[in-house]
Amino acid sequence: MDESQLIGVRTPEFRAILARIKVATRLSSKLSAYCMDEAESIQKAFEELIGKPVGDSFNLMPPFYADYGLNITVGRAVFIGYECAFTGHGAIEIADQVMIAHKVNLVTAGHPVEPDKRRTHITVEPITIDRNVWIGAAATILPGVNIGADAVVAAGAVVTHDVPVATLVAGVPATVIRHL
Repeated sequence: MDESQLIGVRTPEFRAILARIKVATRLSSKLSAYCMDEAESIQKAFEELIGKPVGDSFNLMPPFYADYGLNITVGRAVFIGYECAFTGHGAIEIADQVMIAHKVNLVTAGHPVEPDKRRTHITVEPITIDRNVWIGAAATILPGVNIGADAVVAAGAVVTHDVPVATLVAGVPATVIRHL
């Protein structure tokens, strides 16, 4: 599945993305100002950021950072720890019962590696996290990655490729340590 996009930074499409980034960073700051005992306000602020409901079993510990927001979809009973950053405007699909520890980065955008395109284009690919996944503290999930159901991503891992169902991955780059 190749859903990658190459977008020029001096285009109307990119200007629309930049306009949304301004809104999303403002909404992220608003969300990040809440304290843990303000769960209802946190949920409402997150729903405003992503433009859709998340359900009563949603739990997020601020601060939280997103530079687009409308690309994020969250299932039931999802937990997101503090200081997480979901960046880029590619789709981020988080299924039911996912646990995301603190300081996790979900990154859907980047730049081409070719020197002549680095400053003139961005690349975009979606991230999909299937049900009952646990992502450990300070892990980074890069563009285009799918994480299979019941998988565990170890703390500090950098996930550059798809993670098979019911496996533990760790390291930089992350590799399968064992099957669960």
